[in-house]
Amino acid sequence: MWPRAFAGLIAGLFVAAAITGLIAWLPPGPWASALVPSLIAFIPLWMLAAVWAFSFRSGARAWGVMGACATGGFLLLWLLRLSGAVQ
Repeated sequence: MWPRAFAGLIAGLFVAAAITGLIAWLPPGPWASALVPSLIAFIPLWMLAAVWAFSFRSGARAWGVMGACATGGFLLLWLLRLSGAVQ
């Protein structure tokens, strides 16, 4: 139980941060206009990720899947920035 809880808290933080970054960058217009809604969405997204961690059978699986999702989200943000699709 504790490994899944820590996965939800720590890896879930990064999953929520990646999703929040996508929420801020993907709508048309300047990213600053979407900053407040994305920051408001951060805490509920983090809570959802923390609850999601308990759906896995083991802590290692929770860490693996949530870590991969966080890495994929930040990789997507990096690729969007590198491609110039967002500023």
